[in-house]
Amino acid sequence: MSKKRFAPKLKIKKGDTVMVIAGVHKGDSGEVLEVFPEKNRAVVSDINLKKKHRKPTQDQPGEITDIPASIHISNLMLMEGGQATRVGRKVEDGKLVRFSKKTGNTIR
Repeated sequence: MSKKRFAPKLKIKKGDTVMVIAGVHKGDSGEVLEVFPEKNRAVVSDINLKKKHRKPTQDQPGEITDIPASIHISNLMLMEGGQATRVGRKVEDGKLVRFSKKTGNTIR
């Protein structure tokens, strides 16, 4: 796989509330915990949980825990005001800001 020259501009950032629009978890929503721009993927809380087996150590017993795995950005849609919305970019006071295409409000 060749390395891209620039990381793509993503519409989703860490801390956003998003809804899954495709796949097994379609219709579920959660908060973005981490974003991987180079892979176009994001980790969303309580979505796409995978089992992680941990070996026992001297300090703690072995266990099986659920950890959230990443999901592709194209399967996520930003939530604003309780509704899923598309995201646009515009310049306000010399800064590029995100705004909701549905309501026109700026997104922090």
